Amino acid sequence: MEDRYPTGVGKSTLNCKICPQVKRKLRARTGVRKKMEVVQQDDEALVKLENTGIERSKAVDSAVLGKYSIWRRENENEKADSRVRQMRDQMIMARIYSVLAKSRDKLDLYQELLARLKESQRSLGEATADAELPKSALERMKAMAQVLSKARDLLYDCKAITERLRVMLLSADEQVRSLKKQSTFLSQLAAKTIPNGIHCLSMRLTIDYYLLSPEKRKFPNSENLENPELYHYALFSDNVLAASVVVNSTIMNAKEPEKHVFHLVTDKLNFGAMNMWFLLNPPGDATIHVENVDDFKWLNSSYCPVLKQLESAAMKEYYFKADRPKTLSAGSSNLKYRNPKYLSMLNHLRFYLPQVYPKLNKILFLDDDIVVQRDLTGLWEVDLNGNVNGAVETCGESFHRFDKYLNFSNPNISQNFDPNACGWAYGMNMFDLEEWKRKDITGIYHKWQNMNENRLLWKLGTLPPGLLTFYKLTHPLDKSWHVLGLGYNPTIERSEIDNAAVIHYNGNMKPWLEIAMTKYRPYWTKYINYEHPYIHGCKISQ
Repeated sequence: MEDRYPTGVGKSTLNCKICPQVKRKLRARTGVRKKMEVVQQDDEALVKLENTGIERSKAVDSAVLGKYSIWRRENENEKADSRVRQMRDQMIMARIYSVLAKSRDKLDLYQELLARLKESQRSLGEATADAELPKSALERMKAMAQVLSKARDLLYDCKAITERLRVMLLSADEQVRSLKKQSTFLSQLAAKTIPNGIHCLSMRLTIDYYLLSPEKRKFPNSENLENPELYHYALFSDNVLAASVVVNSTIMNAKEPEKHVFHLVTDKLNFGAMNMWFLLNPPGDATIHVENVDDFKWLNSSYCPVLKQLESAAMKEYYFKADRPKTLSAGSSNLKYRNPKYLSMLNHLRFYLPQVYPKLNKILFLDDDIVVQRDLTGLWEVDLNGNVNGAVETCGESFHRFDKYLNFSNPNISQNFDPNACGWAYGMNMFDLEEWKRKDITGIYHKWQNMNENRLLWKLGTLPPGLLTFYKLTHPLDKSWHVLGLGYNPTIERSEIDNAAVIHYNGNMKPWLEIAMTKYRPYWTKYINYEHPYIHGCKISQ
């Protein structure tokens, strides 16, 4: 067999020369494998980071006040905004590389990245689709791609980029939290305001009412006001337009309108307007009566704990002077407790129904932010089983139970009430006034209101004292009678709304405000005649 090795070169000699080459190749392969493992680990870290970001984004309400949402269907088309998203991605990477460039003294590259970043920001602007981008956007994208390629060659460090992305994610999360606080503050502020159109309507109606002669200011059918055989409603409101919707929607859906009697109570500022509106727009054959809460002389600070507390220096300090927020986000936590409705006796008058209507046996209490969609006379046939209050319960799992509204760290609460007891809703309540008197409900309310002078049992409002006052005295009504949440919850099923006897815009987004959720407004606006001279003259529109 012919020797395969060259003359003068032995097998062992050749092996010695080949060994270093083989070793170098093996070392190179090992190094590549280790680098790939590191890259894979970094990729896994990036995936975990992305998943964390996705999970956090699910907790963010992307439909705040009906504004633009990145999750809307029209933005699901990838082709429609592919350049917009690419520009955003480029800008993110440019921010990361600019930080790395500055930290490594690559100042020329740092300045170039900042310049390209500004150009991209100007081009992108408020665009959400490729069609909204200027013609120069494509050139800016190419220029950005070139500088990013240069930065990647000089600065690429997977670990550093991952860390920077993590910092940016946490920063974005904090910004979202801050913006949500500001949004809450502004929505609560908006909820306290009266739109110009409604203010105009009230002023014009008031002027015209006091121009009427006294004999023209009277409503017909006054003999029905104390007839216990009829269907009586209590409505306490200072909003003429809202009250008109409640009355109109009730009558339009009633089987026998002539048997319905509306008892409206308002304040002295809106007394003339409320009267004038219903004198001009009587509710068909139904009976209506308007009273001024300031005419209830028995409702004074010597009898009513709330009025007595409002006269105290501590309460005045709390409402009008103390702890004024210096920033939007700082004020969001307690602004809602300073809403004027908590100071209004119209809000607390619900605890004095037998005193206001001493000759009635039953009365249906309605808030002014509801719409009636069905005949309600069936509620008078519901057996309350000896209870005083008929209401729809609002608890589901752990939500809207007593511990949400009351301070169970206080022994007066913890020793007398169950924290898991189910809450219920004001807004549509059937009250048995005979049982009310027998059980001295107003006395029970006074007891708890006096104990809460320093706001240690609950903050403010009428629902917490209502829960205490009617504890074990509330009969649960079928949920289809009263569907809540149209003033804050964008996810209510349409079928649930359509099947409800009463829908309730509880929350800040009232249907007469600009911040109302547009998909719920038509249920309310359908009961307003926008061609009415007063409404048209005050420029109130859909």
